[in-house]
Amino acid sequence: MSKLVKNILALSVSSALSIGYIQNVNAATYKINDPGALSNLKYTYAQKQNASGDIAVSGTDVYNIPVQFQYLDDDDFDDIETYTTARFENVYALDDIQNLESLKAGNPTANDLAWVTRWLQDTTSGRGLNVEYQKIGDTVAITNIAGVIADYSLWDETFQGTDDLTRSTVDIISGITDAGILYGTATAPYLPSDIYIDSDDEEHTFWFRDHGIRGFYSFDQGEPIHQIVPLETEYVGGQSAILDVNEAGIAAGFSSYKVSQAYIDVIEDESGGCADTNIVPDQMSLEACIAQTALNSSTAIYHSMALKVTLDANGNSVVEQLGLLVEPHVDDERPHSSYALAVNTQGVAVGYANGWDDETVTTPSENQSSNYQFAVVYKDGEVIDLTGDHSDKASSRAYDINDAGIAVGHITKAINGRAIEKFFYVDTSVPTEQIEMINPDDFFDSSDSTARAINNNGLIVGEGEIETQNESSLNPRRTAAFVYDMQNDILSNLNELIPCSDRLKYNILEARGITDEGLISATAVVEQNRVDAKGELVLDATGNPLTEDVVRAITLEPMLEDGEVCTAEEEQKVERKGASFGFITLLMLGSFFGLRRKFMK
Repeated sequence: MSKLVKNILALSVSSALSIGYIQNVNAATYKINDPGALSNLKYTYAQKQNASGDIAVSGTDVYNIPVQFQYLDDDDFDDIETYTTARFENVYALDDIQNLESLKAGNPTANDLAWVTRWLQDTTSGRGLNVEYQKIGDTVAITNIAGVIADYSLWDETFQGTDDLTRSTVDIISGITDAGILYGTATAPYLPSDIYIDSDDEEHTFWFRDHGIRGFYSFDQGEPIHQIVPLETEYVGGQSAILDVNEAGIAAGFSSYKVSQAYIDVIEDESGGCADTNIVPDQMSLEACIAQTALNSSTAIYHSMALKVTLDANGNSVVEQLGLLVEPHVDDERPHSSYALAVNTQGVAVGYANGWDDETVTTPSENQSSNYQFAVVYKDGEVIDLTGDHSDKASSRAYDINDAGIAVGHITKAINGRAIEKFFYVDTSVPTEQIEMINPDDFFDSSDSTARAINNNGLIVGEGEIETQNESSLNPRRTAAFVYDMQNDILSNLNELIPCSDRLKYNILEARGITDEGLISATAVVEQNRVDAKGELVLDATGNPLTEDVVRAITLEPMLEDGEVCTAEEEQKVERKGASFGFITLLMLGSFFGLRRKFMK
């Protein structure tokens, strides 16, 4: 499709949405394209898509996690049993350990496999932060290209002597350009080490990976996969990311550029650190100690720098460091970082960076107050704060920017004594002194809202809270995806812009991307047949399948013809469905909220 034709189509879609449809919130404006349930995992989550509708998807809750039972002993199984007994009554769809002997033999029931997986992943009461136990990433990169859905396993490997991938990687495809460049971030797999014998002649197996997150890209939607090697790789391999690529092949992301002094201090500590001979080599190897310290670190291991990268099909990419928002005092060893999340066709990038609480500071002290990260634009060699006066604001982030220089994101503000996130847009093309964040009205005053993406027609998508009750961990507010029309200052709940029949099937929670053609990448809650940890159907006493709510990546496609208008009876059905929406069920499952932590922040 030529650029001219695409622009004409985009303009017609934008005009239809802005004038004809969005003003009638009961009219169907979008149809849902749903790829359906996948056979190998439960939850899918939409990332960005291109003009052809090819979409990047992230998945989690993989069935048949390949637990390596040979590395567990009787004490471990006793701990798993105790762990399960203390929790099963509060976990949806799981029972107490069903067959301990089969579990020890490496042949668990689906219920028991789910508990072992939880125990291995749990970073508080389980073994998630112990370097001597198998690690589970359980995050899969998926592509849907021309209707063909495929896993994109990247750097994961199979366990020796098996066909099973380790599933210890966190693989995220962030998007696919119109030219077919695939990009994102992934980790190396955790693999068991050779046996280490400590000073008491006890044997240990440690689980190592070559590196943490690294940005990757591919020019042909497959092989070869090129990675962005971090600027700093000492200790645990450094980190890098590619979070957006424009149609000119320019990427936005970040890289480690310096090791945190706090992490170095722990490694070099001779009393309790890795330089303590009672630990290394008495208890573990130096590599194991460094890895264990990384797992337990409560502060950033690295300082990160925003990058703009000119991608090369042969892997010879050109990296440009975009700089920091602040220049710290020479003796200030705290991590001061910057991140680029999106870049437009002019090469202007946006993201966020550490800043001083007082934005007017030019000669900071060693302990200058710096509690927040602020939305920034990277242009003309400068890092420009988009927030303005910091006195009544907290953290902010800019997630996207269109070719006109309009950036979107969210900012935390004090509203009626509460810290509330509010979505914004801001024109970054004006002189710096004229930059001003605009916070349009969202669902209600105390609703947290975030803008995730904007297209070249001024349509913004994101999500916001639609319930007003005081939320808690057991009673969270429901969210809904929205589309905001800058031209007409109209915000619409996307759940009210789909056909009436679909409103009874889908609850659209958030939107991550919108193309110039109006295609929206979204994630919705849908009901499907319940399956267990092995991917097998769960049946009731009469042999009929049980059902459950899951989150699924979908695409919303604009409909240019007049949409249907729901009847009063249909509206009542939708309202009743909303009142009974299984949000608490998803919270009890836990996986969806783990997914949100991985992908939403």
